[in-house]
Amino acid sequence: MLFRIVSLASTALVLMAASLPQTGPIPEQKPDQEQARPNDEPPIPAEKPASSSQKPAVPTEKPEVQPEEQTTGQTPGPPPPTLSIAPESDEDHQTCLKELTAMGATFKEIPRIDDGHGCGIDKPIALASPLPNIDLKPEGKMRCEAALALAHWMKESVIPSAAALDNGKIVAINQASTYVCRLRNNATTGKISEHARGNAIDVASFTFENGKTIAIEPRREDPTLTGAFQRAASASACLYFTTVLDPESDAAHETHFHLDVIERNGGFRYCH
Repeated sequence: MLFRIVSLASTALVLMAASLPQTGPIPEQKPDQEQARPNDEPPIPAEKPASSSQKPAVPTEKPEVQPEEQTTGQTPGPPPPTLSIAPESDEDHQTCLKELTAMGATFKEIPRIDDGHGCGIDKPIALASPLPNIDLKPEGKMRCEAALALAHWMKESVIPSAAALDNGKIVAINQASTYVCRLRNNATTGKISEHARGNAIDVASFTFENGKTIAIEPRREDPTLTGAFQRAASASACLYFTTVLDPESDAAHETHFHLDVIERNGGFRYCH
C-alpha cells in the first residue's frame, strides 16, 4: 500500500514538470517615463530672452493690449502707472515770474510742452538770461522754479566767489542740458530724469569778462583759486537746489554740475 502511494506521488510530480514552460513570461516593456502620454500637454518651452538690441525708453502712457490678453480669457493684471505732467498752480507760477522779473532775468513764456511718456512742462519758460548781463548759452527751456533757483545761486554765491579769480565778471553760463525727454543718466531703463520735467539744469562752464572760460571738471585736489571757486560753487548750490551732482559724484557728471529742484519728502536734499 505504501509503495502505491509513493508511486502515485512520483507520477504526479513528473506530469507537473512536463506541463510547466521552460521559461517564465516576459513582462511587458514599461513605457519611457520621459515620453509624454497622449493626454499630457506638451512641455512648456523655455522663455526666450529679450534681444540685447532692444532699447526700452521711458514707459509709455498707454501700453498696447497684448493679443494674449484679448484671447485667453484670463484677467490681466493691473496696468502700469500712467506718467503724466505735474500740474502747476497759476498763483505760484505768477509769483515766481514776478520774482524772476524783479531779479532782472530775461525770459519768455512758451506753450505747454507734452512729449508723452511723462515728459513735459505744464507752464514752461525759455530762459535767456538769469541775471542782467549774464547769458544762459544756449537758451534753455525749464520751469520758472528752476530758473529762479539758478538766478539766486548765481547772484548770492557764484558771483561773489568768482570775484577772487581776477577774471572780471561772469558774462555767460554755458549749459549742457535743460529740458529734454529722457531717463536719468541717459539710461535705457529706470526712472525718468528731472530734465524731462523741466526741473534740471546742467552747467558745463562759466565764461568771464576777460574771455576766459572755466570748465567744470574734477577739481577735488586742485589747490588753485580755480579749484577753490568750483568747490565753493558746488557746495553753495545745495542752498538753492534740492539735488546737486558734481564731477566728484560719478563718471556721468565729470564734465558738469547737475542741479535740480525735485521735491522730496521732508525737504530732503541730495548734495554730492
